[in-house]
Amino acid sequence: MDFMRVAGAQINLTVGDIEGNLARIVAAMEWAEEMQADVLLLPELAITGYPPEDLVLREDFVNTNIEALHRIAQRAGETTTVVGFVDRAAGNARDDAGHARVHNAVGLVYDGRVRGIYHKGLLPNYGVFDEDRYFVAGADRGALWEINGVFSGISVCEDIWVEDGPPFEQAAAGADILLNVNGSPFHVGKAAEREAMLSARARAAGIPLVYLNLVGGQDELVFDGQSMVFTADGELLYRSPEFEEDLFWVDLPLAEEGRSGVKAITVSRGDLLEGDPEPPPESHARLEEDEEIYRALCLGLRDYVRKNGFADVLVGLSGGIDSALTAAVAADALGPEHVLGVTMPGRYSSSGSVEDSRVLAANLGIRFEEISIEPPFGGFESVLADSFGDCQPDATEENLQARVRGTILMALSNKFGGLVLATGNKSELSVGYATLYGDMVGGYGVLKDLFKGTVYRLAEWRNRDGEVIPQVIIDKPPSAELRPDQRDTDSLPPYPILDRILEAYIEDDRTPASIVKDGFDRETVERVVAMVDRSEYKRRQAAPGIRITSKALGRDRRLPITNRFRST
Repeated sequence: MDFMRVAGAQINLTVGDIEGNLARIVAAMEWAEEMQADVLLLPELAITGYPPEDLVLREDFVNTNIEALHRIAQRAGETTTVVGFVDRAAGNARDDAGHARVHNAVGLVYDGRVRGIYHKGLLPNYGVFDEDRYFVAGADRGALWEINGVFSGISVCEDIWVEDGPPFEQAAAGADILLNVNGSPFHVGKAAEREAMLSARARAAGIPLVYLNLVGGQDELVFDGQSMVFTADGELLYRSPEFEEDLFWVDLPLAEEGRSGVKAITVSRGDLLEGDPEPPPESHARLEEDEEIYRALCLGLRDYVRKNGFADVLVGLSGGIDSALTAAVAADALGPEHVLGVTMPGRYSSSGSVEDSRVLAANLGIRFEEISIEPPFGGFESVLADSFGDCQPDATEENLQARVRGTILMALSNKFGGLVLATGNKSELSVGYATLYGDMVGGYGVLKDLFKGTVYRLAEWRNRDGEVIPQVIIDKPPSAELRPDQRDTDSLPPYPILDRILEAYIEDDRTPASIVKDGFDRETVERVVAMVDRSEYKRRQAAPGIRITSKALGRDRRLPITNRFRST
C-alpha cells in the first residue's frame, strides 16, 4: 500500500521575531528529516508570526521575511517543507497609499531551493480578521503540487472554511491529499465546529486531509493548536493537544488506483517509504469547557508577559473573586515566584477581605504585601477640601480610593519592573462598573472577556482538587468596598440576570425589545443597555485582554465613542 508520511509542527511563534521563528522552523525541519517525512507542515505565516497586522505595510519587514524564506530553503533536504510567509504581489504592485501589495503565502522548499509558492485564495474580513486590509487574494486556487509522486492540494486557513473553496477545486482537479495550514484563534465552542467542518471537507473530497494549526498567545488572541488528521471518509485519525506545542507525523494511505491527466507543479521526485504504514500516534481528547477556558487564560497571559519582556506581574488583591482568579491564573501561568499580590485596605475594607487575600496568597505561594491607602487618600481629601466645600461624599470619593490603589500598583511596577494585571471582568467593563485610572489600571486584562458567572465557574474548577481560592471569597456577595455596606447589586442587577442581558445585547447583537420578549423586565433591560452604550469611552481605554468568546470587547466589537444612536 502506498502511503505518505506527513509531519506537522504545531509550534509557538512570535510576531516580528523572524530570527527566532527561523530557528524554530529549522529545528522542526531537522526533526522531520529524521522522521523520514515526505512533507512537513508549519503554521500560517510562520516566518513572520501571526497576525503581523500593519507590519506587512513595511517594506523592510517584507524583505526580511522573504530573505528568511530563502535561508530556510537552503537548509531543506529530502523533506518538502510548507512554510508560511508574506510574499510580494506580481510586478511589485502598490496600493493607493504607496504600500507594496502582498500575499498571505506558503513556500514549498526542498533540497536547498524554493520549489513553489501558493497564495491564500480566500481572505477573511470579519471578527478579529482584517486580511482584506493587508493582502491580495491568490489566483492559484486549484493548483496541485507533486510531492514524491503524490498530488497535493495545499491551502491556507480560510480557504478550507468555505465549502467550495480552494480545497474543493483541488480535489476536483485530482488531488490525492489535502494539506491545510492555519492561524486559527480560539474561542469557546470553536473546536467542535472546526472538527465537524474538517471532517465534512475530507468526506466530500474523498481523500485524506491534514490540518495544521498555530499554538500560542498574540496580544488578545490565543491559538489553541488542535491540529488534526482525517481519513478519506472523514474519520479523525489524530488530534494534537490543546494549548501545547506538538511535533507529530502520520502515515496516510493513498488511493491505490493511479491517476492520469493530473496537472501539477513538481516539487520533489523522491520515493515514498516502502512497507506498511505505521499506526497513528495516540490522539488527544478535547478538554471540557472550563478547563479549556482556564488553559487559554494561562497560555494567553504567559505569552503576553514573556514575549513582551516581563518577568513578573502584580495583582491588586481586594479579597474578591476577580482578583483571586486573576492571581490563580498568574501563578499557574508564570510560577508563583513571579507573582506579587498587594492588598490595599482602606477605611471601608473589611478585615475579612484583607485576611482572605493573605490566605489566598499563601495557598498560591505568591509573594504578598499589605499597603494601606488611608494616608494618601486622607491627603487627597485634605488637598481637595477647599475645592469640594460643602459637597457631600459621593462616587468621587469612591473613585479616588480606587485611583490611589492604581497609583500604588503602578509605582511598584515602575520601581521593580513587574506588569500590573487588570482584574475587571466582561460584565463590569460592559456596563462601565469600573474606575478609569483606578481598578482599570494595568497592562493586561486576564478576565476581560469573561462574564461574572464564568469567573465563578472557573474559581470552582480551580478548586476541584482542593481549596486554593478560599471558599469564603467565592461565597461572599461582590462588593467594591468603597463606602459602608456597599454591594455590587446596589448599582447593578444580580449578575445571573445581568450576564444574560449582556450576552444577548453584546454577543448576539439583539435589540432591547427582543431581549424583553425573553421575559426580562423592560426597565432593567433599558438600564443595562444604556450603561453599555455610554461606557464605550471607558472600554476604549481598557488594557488589552484575552479573547475567550466569539465577540470580545474591543477586538471584535468596535463601536464609535461619539455615537448618539440608541435602540428604542
